[in-house]
Amino acid sequence: MKPIKRKDYEAALEPMQLELEALARWLQRTGKRLLVVFEGRDTAGKGGAISAVSQRLNPRQCHVVALSKPTERESGQWYFQRYVPHLPAAGEIVLLDRSWYNRAGVERVMGFATDAQVQAFLEQAPIFEKQLVDDGILLFKYWLCCDQAQQEQRFAERNEDPLKRWKLSPIDLEARKRYDDYTLAREAMLAATHKPFAPWTLVDFNDQRLGRLTLLRDLLDRLPDTRLEQDTLDFPPLPGEPARERYGMLKPITPFDAG
Repeated sequence: MKPIKRKDYEAALEPMQLELEALARWLQRTGKRLLVVFEGRDTAGKGGAISAVSQRLNPRQCHVVALSKPTERESGQWYFQRYVPHLPAAGEIVLLDRSWYNRAGVERVMGFATDAQVQAFLEQAPIFEKQLVDDGILLFKYWLCCDQAQQEQRFAERNEDPLKRWKLSPIDLEARKRYDDYTLAREAMLAATHKPFAPWTLVDFNDQRLGRLTLLRDLLDRLPDTRLEQDTLDFPPLPGEPARERYGMLKPITPFDAG
């Protein structure tokens, strides 16, 4: 399959983002809560997929959560505890850039969790998610897939591009050697946590633009009918000529010279 062109991608994305805006209004009016988990290979494209969902939405309603390494105190808590404060309230959307599934992925593969901890997680995760769903949260879990050749190319781009270098960590470099280990960990995770009330959806992200469109279309199609009439605002004309900005104590700095 040929990579999708930018203009075709943007033409397909815009109507979906309008549907997302309608979804946001529906959530506000109904008080429903939406939680979307983004997991997958390093470099698969989680950040870009999350941006495609969130970029046209009100950031006060749509929250992107990307937790850092647990603190010493968090390491001594119930494993799921640090995620609970970030769950959506009524009318909110939360997009998790990685999630509690770190334990079944990177922590397992890199040896940051014991076998007993991983096994306990795989048993407890469906119970935790069942509680979320039973409480009314709309929960979606996506795993973004990419072949190792694509992963290597993207790692190289991060290494060479100073604007992307921050995305490349020592753990990423170690993960390059463990592609097959991550596959085995993913399959064990799916076997234990792919449940009817909280199923996993795998999306091919070898072409990231096509992957984003595929994920968005799937998400929107699986939600209830969210079409609501947009509120109309009274927007009368100004009573006179528009005023120009006036300055007293300070004036704007010199404009940038675009050459």
